[in-house]
Amino acid sequence: MRLADLPTPALLLDRAALGRNLRMMAGAVGRHGVTLRPHLKTAKSIDVAMLAAPGFGPITVSTLAEAQHFAEAGFRDQIYAVGIVPAKLDAVAALNARGADVKVITDDVETARAIAAHPGWIRALAEVDVGESRGGVAADDDALPAIAAALGPRFAGVLTHAGHSYAGRSVAEIRAIAEAERAGIVRAAERLRAAGHQVGIVSMGSSPTALHAASLEGVTEVRAGVYMFGDLMQVQLHTQNMEDVAVSVLASVIGRRPAQNRLLIDAGALALSKDRGTQAMAKDYGFGLVVDLAGRAAFGEAIITRAYQEHGVVECDRPLPFEALPVGAKVRVLPNHACLTAAAYDRYHVVDGAADEVVAVWPRVNAW
Repeated sequence: MRLADLPTPALLLDRAALGRNLRMMAGAVGRHGVTLRPHLKTAKSIDVAMLAAPGFGPITVSTLAEAQHFAEAGFRDQIYAVGIVPAKLDAVAALNARGADVKVITDDVETARAIAAHPGWIRALAEVDVGESRGGVAADDDALPAIAAALGPRFAGVLTHAGHSYAGRSVAEIRAIAEAERAGIVRAAERLRAAGHQVGIVSMGSSPTALHAASLEGVTEVRAGVYMFGDLMQVQLHTQNMEDVAVSVLASVIGRRPAQNRLLIDAGALALSKDRGTQAMAKDYGFGLVVDLAGRAAFGEAIITRAYQEHGVVECDRPLPFEALPVGAKVRVLPNHACLTAAAYDRYHVVDGAADEVVAVWPRVNAW
C-alpha cells in the first residue's frame, strides 16, 4: 500500500526516524551508566516497545490498559507512573499474580496504608516533587518518610518527573532543571536511607532532562517517552531535529482558496489535537507544520492556523503551489505534541524514511 492509497486522516510512523531517536536516547542515558525505563504512554505499542525496551526490559506505563497490554506481551517490570487510587489496587494485584511486577506510585500516606494492607502483592514508590508542582511531596516534607514507613516492605523507592523542563528555552536552562531534578530525588533517597529505609529505585526523567543532564549521580534509572517520536515542541527544546520527528498525520486537501493563499485539509482538532505547545517558543507552528509526502517542508512554512473539529486551515509564508495541490492531494502534518495527536488513532501506518510505501501496520492500545 502507498500513502496515496490510505484513507485520511491516518497516523504515520517513520521507522527510520524512530530508530535514530531510540539510539540517541540509549546513548545519552548509557553514558551515565543508569537504566533507561522508557515510558510507553506516547507509543502505546508492543511493536515500538520491542524496539525501545529490547529483551522485555523495564518500562513505564500511564494506564492500567497499557499495564495489562504490555504484561500480556511479556513486559513484566513496569512502573504505573500515575498516582494510584485504592479502587485500582485489585487490578494491579491481579496482573502481578499472573507474573507481572507492576509497581505503583503515591504521595499520600492513607493510600500507602491501603497498598500495604492489600492482600495481593504490590510494591510502590513515593512520588517526589522537584519543582513541577503537580504530583509528589517535597524531598524535605515529613510526609515522605511517613509514606515509606506506611508501605513497609512494599516500599520500592522514589520517583519524580521534571515536567517543568518543558518551560526551558535553552539547553543551559534545561540542564539546570535536570540537575535540580537529580539533586531533589537523590536528596529524597538519602533522607529515607538515613531513616533506615531501603531505597532500591531512584527514578527521574523527562525527555529534555534525560538528554541534557550533565550528571545522573545517585539516580538508578531514567524515564522518558516522547523522544521516541519527537514533535515540534521537542525540536524547539533542542532535543531533536526536524527530520527526526517520526510521527505525522496524513491528510487530504478538501478545499482551496488561492485568493487567500489558503488550503483546507481533512485533519482538524480530532486528528491533530488542539495543543499549541510551541506557542510561547521562538516559533508558533499553529496546530502543526504541513510537509509533503516525503516529510520535507516543500511548501515553505505552511502551518495549521485554525483547527475545527474535522477541518484544518493551512496558511503559508509563501505562495502555495495550488497546481500541485488539487482537491484530493495528500500532505503530512507534523504535530506539536505527539502524545495527544497519536491518542486519536488505534494504529500506526509505518513508513521507512522518505519512501511512500506502507511497510507495516502497528496497533496501539488506547483508553484506560
